[in-house]
Amino acid sequence: MKHILLIVTGASPQVLTETLFALNQQGKQLPEEVFVITTKNTKGILVEGLFTQGHWQQLIDDYQLPAITFDEQHIWLIEDQLGKPIGDAKTEIEQTFMADFITRKVFELTNDDNISIHASIAGGRKTMAFYLGYAMSLLGREQDSLSHVFVNDEFEFVPDFYYPTPNSHLVYNRNLQKDVDCKNAVVTLAEIPFVRMRQSIDQTLVNTMQNASFSQTVASLNSAHNDELELTINKKAKELKLAGVDIKLSAKEFAFYLWLLEHTQSSQKALVIDRNFEEATVHAITFLNYFSEYGSDARVYNKYGLEPEEFRDGELKNLKIMERDFVQQTRSQINKKIHNRLTIALAEKISIDSVKQGNNTHYFVAAVQNKIKIKDID
Repeated sequence: MKHILLIVTGASPQVLTETLFALNQQGKQLPEEVFVITTKNTKGILVEGLFTQGHWQQLIDDYQLPAITFDEQHIWLIEDQLGKPIGDAKTEIEQTFMADFITRKVFELTNDDNISIHASIAGGRKTMAFYLGYAMSLLGREQDSLSHVFVNDEFEFVPDFYYPTPNSHLVYNRNLQKDVDCKNAVVTLAEIPFVRMRQSIDQTLVNTMQNASFSQTVASLNSAHNDELELTINKKAKELKLAGVDIKLSAKEFAFYLWLLEHTQSSQKALVIDRNFEEATVHAITFLNYFSEYGSDARVYNKYGLEPEEFRDGELKNLKIMERDFVQQTRSQINKKIHNRLTIALAEKISIDSVKQGNNTHYFVAAVQNKIKIKDID
């Protein structure tokens, strides 16, 4: 069986040398190959500290460790939905990419029964460690393990410290304003017990994880044994929530969804687009009434020939009708966001659907027809 060390890290290459040192010191299985998950902005720091300055090879030489396959090609950069490496993971969308990437990589490694994984959550942002721990709990097998590594206070946040050296080696501690000897450092590796859920999850769901997003996986698991789904509409946050997953909408999209929901819950059970649709201004007025509660973007009002102040003051002489293209395009935008966050089966339960009836098109919120409980939060 091949032994892999999988580690997440940010701008701290030291966690790799500390982890490898601790594994050896504590007599644990050493890896034959190492993979690191990080971002584009921090790769250079890892390469400089581990390879250019030579701390990785120096550790192997100092303690006569067996050969370990690890080079720049083993540093995996977190990618966006187009396969482009992200610079950092500070924004909400970058956090989403990070969750998806980590889960996918753990899936790939754990799909090979001839591999055992030692996953370390010692480095990187807190969310990065959480996602790796979550993925291991979801997909980890009996042969896999999870750990964290830490050093004694004297050597924490000392950039020139990489591992306890066999001989005296002084580095400067800026906080203490003095030299400290790496020989005296204490590195501790703590194994973290974790629940292995893989065997209790339907194998069909496990097989979909390679292509599913993190949020889609969460939604699938949350809904797997839930016969009664609830759609929560958070008006303050302008979000929809189903199976524990939030779907953020713009003010225009959120207003449109609520406006269409009103039509769906009416006696007609849909917004009916017929030959007279583009001759009536009532649709523009009722939609803008919703929009005015959640947004202030003048461009939305301008589309209907008005300034925000004119609509607020009831000056509607320049009001334009709602075009059917607007309905189709906004529906597509909303459905795309819903499908990006949920599995197809769940997304179809709350997306905006349509049917043709003769020359007319009926648009409606599928949640009503699917008898999903709808809960409003102001």
